[in-house]
Amino acid sequence: MASRNFYIQLILRVIFLTLTAIALAFSLSYKWYFTLGFITILLVVQVFSLVTFINSTNRKIAYFFDAIKNEDFTLRFPEGVTIESFKELNKSLNRVNGLIQEVHIQLQIREKYYQEILKQASIGIMTFNEKGHILFANPTLERLLDYSPLNHIVQIKQVDENLYQIFKNFQPFQRKLFQLTNEREQTQLALKSTPLSLDGQSLLLVVVQDIHKELEEKETESWVRLIRVLTHEIMNTITPIVSISDSIIKYYRKGGKITPLADLEESQIKNTLKGLEVIKDQGGDLMDFVQSYRSLLHVPDPNKTIVKGKDLLEKIDVLMSSKLIDGEHTFSILCHPEDLELYIDEKQISQVLINLAKNGLQSVASTKGGQVKMIAGIDENGSKYIDIKDNGPGILPEVMDEIFVPFFTTKSEGSGIGLSLSKRVMQLHGGGIQVRSIPNKETVFRLTFV
Repeated sequence: MASRNFYIQLILRVIFLTLTAIALAFSLSYKWYFTLGFITILLVVQVFSLVTFINSTNRKIAYFFDAIKNEDFTLRFPEGVTIESFKELNKSLNRVNGLIQEVHIQLQIREKYYQEILKQASIGIMTFNEKGHILFANPTLERLLDYSPLNHIVQIKQVDENLYQIFKNFQPFQRKLFQLTNEREQTQLALKSTPLSLDGQSLLLVVVQDIHKELEEKETESWVRLIRVLTHEIMNTITPIVSISDSIIKYYRKGGKITPLADLEESQIKNTLKGLEVIKDQGGDLMDFVQSYRSLLHVPDPNKTIVKGKDLLEKIDVLMSSKLIDGEHTFSILCHPEDLELYIDEKQISQVLINLAKNGLQSVASTKGGQVKMIAGIDENGSKYIDIKDNGPGILPEVMDEIFVPFFTTKSEGSGIGLSLSKRVMQLHGGGIQVRSIPNKETVFRLTFV
């Protein structure tokens, strides 16, 4: 509240202003021109003084906000004024100014803290606007690209033209892999983009990571798994051959000498014939196994055409529905949107879908009310996909990492290369295959397409 002094000053100024206005009227009425001019000047001065007096508070607040806008916290308002209301106002403004200054300092400390974290991060981080101006690039990114300082993405041309094209055409939520080769080494980069909005400006945040070491570890791990499976399969085939061959040799060699034909019994000859048949069968199985390996290595490049997703799923539906024996199990399809189109090799993708659908039907064979669904659509990132879902027993966590390893299988029948071939086909299409499973509830294989 304004104090008594403020009210008294305001009332006195209004009274003087009123008296001056009356005097001005008299001077005008009696044509006292000299007095009229003097009173007019006095009236203007009083009005200006009154306006200045009333607006002093507004000016202080305006100065206060201007100082905050310019981050000038040195502004102080006098607290020893005679008018009590102005004194309290000045104290409040000074107190608020101090609090804002403290918050500003804390924000600066946090900003420096976060900037230091970004500088020390083991992954490269960059933000740039729609015009390509780089607002931030941490030292890790400059080290990965071997270029500093980075001010505009056009500078990446000097690092690699193809890498520059990736940054230039980067869309939100895209992921890219790029092998950067320089005079010293080859670096496998994984790039991911995320859109940002700051102060009404659209920005793109790009995270760049060197995954060369991770790829080497995964490659080594894959070789170990493959060798383990190959060793297991080959040993299972060769062990009976070695054992039977040893038994047959004993029939025809005793004491280091060849057994005379007259000493051979008919049962030994029959056993020899049976043993040779087993050796032949085992050898044939081994040749089939090797042929399966060759087929895995020689998947042809896809001959892509535009295929309607609904038509593709309907063909699979006809094939799978014919394999349903009873009415307890169902196979259904869904394509949304209905006009979805895929740029694929229809034959290869059809084989992948048939293989996954068969696996799903086999999985729900012992499940009451078993269901297999094939769903095609577009995810939130704009990527096209096909899901194959079933409500069977699912995949155990301990074998989840093994199911795409060639020749690994949990079934009594089959070569164990179906999922491996499916993964290879999807890689050749530039897409991928992922799986998630909740035992006894849901298993989903997802094919993603670019």
